[in-house]
Amino acid sequence: MRAIIIVAALLTLTACGTTPRLDEQFGSSVRQLHSQQTLDKHAIDNRSPVNGLDAQAAAAAYQNYQQSFSTKEDQSNAFSIGVGKNR
Repeated sequence: MRAIIIVAALLTLTACGTTPRLDEQFGSSVRQLHSQQTLDKHAIDNRSPVNGLDAQAAAAAYQNYQQSFSTKEDQSNAFSIGVGKNR
């Protein structure tokens, strides 16, 4: 019985020995994905305005976006599609 407890304690302590290797790589996958998704790494240095939407179109798009969260669509039949109908 005593040998089983000692073996269990040693196995538990061996799990603690692997954390320094894991800790040094913590977050490396996130940093790698972030760098792979960056198209132009020097874009932050470019301070010229972006050409695209005019002010009125941008304001209308932003207003529609904000209203999409306050206006709820009727979803009363969302969970009863095809339920209880005779076919």
